[in-house]
Amino acid sequence: MRREVLAATVALPEGTAPATGWPGIVVVHEIYGVEPDMLDVADLFADRGYAAVLPDLYSHGTRTGCLARAMHQLATGRPGRPTSDIDATRRWLAGREDVDGDRLGVIGFCMGGGFALAYAASAPPGVRAASVNYGAVPRDEEELRAVCPVVGSYGGRDAAFRSHGRRLQEHMRALGIEHDVEIYPGAGHSFMTDGHHPLARLALFPLRHGPVRPAAEDSWRRTFAFFDTYVADHR
Repeated sequence: MRREVLAATVALPEGTAPATGWPGIVVVHEIYGVEPDMLDVADLFADRGYAAVLPDLYSHGTRTGCLARAMHQLATGRPGRPTSDIDATRRWLAGREDVDGDRLGVIGFCMGGGFALAYAASAPPGVRAASVNYGAVPRDEEELRAVCPVVGSYGGRDAAFRSHGRRLQEHMRALGIEHDVEIYPGAGHSFMTDGHHPLARLALFPLRHGPVRPAAEDSWRRTFAFFDTYVADHR
């Protein structure tokens, strides 16, 4: 029987894991795939004491084909290969002896933000919080009724996704779900990372793509504080 392999990058904290195991994070990449800025995200979490795993959602077939399947899932809202890959990553992470499978989180950016939110809304075991950064949000709030606490960041200059940030705020309030969602007026798309994607400046002009340090620093501060509270349980 043929078995497909899902490529992934693992970043672990230094030293020996505590007796209870490290908390764990699944990092879901942007539309550009596993780029250096996404690897940096995994390292950031490892530096803060989390076991982080970044799956390559473009592992199966050509990048174009994988991207087409991913976009179809986001458009239809129906679970597909990306969701299966994220869940396989969570199960692998939870199964490690040095990880506490009951203290997990998921974070996503751009395309990955939409996947992180949709996956968290399926109430996967052990996932205590989700970070959604300039990602798609469903129109129907009922699709998010089972979601865990959510922290999110959006750019006010991001013409394509700023409305999704407002929608996420409204859905979380209506459903009574713990959340911390901010829209930064001076930021556009992908403002939290230092990625340099040559086509973005041309193809994504309405998104005002690019890093914005003040907004990024505040967003990361909020994100880590949220995960430390809800995932690592440092209350």
